Amino acid sequence: MPFANLKVPADTLTTESKKKLIDAVTDAYATVYGERARATTLVLVEEVDEGGWGLGGTVLTAELLGRS
Repeated sequence: MPFANLKVPADTLTTESKKKLIDAVTDAYATVYGERARATTLVLVEEVDEGGWGLGGTVLTAELLGRS
């Protein structure tokens, strides 16, 4: 079963944009593995709270990500 775990900053995607993202990832797996993989492809979108991201030892905030 193909599996994708996508982590995104909290409150940055609407329900519709999550659906588009899930559809796009599912389509990508089906393109690579064939249509038989579509029905078993699992896509998990996890929202990470403010301060739950770090890059190079720096905690990424909404301000640093340009969302404030």
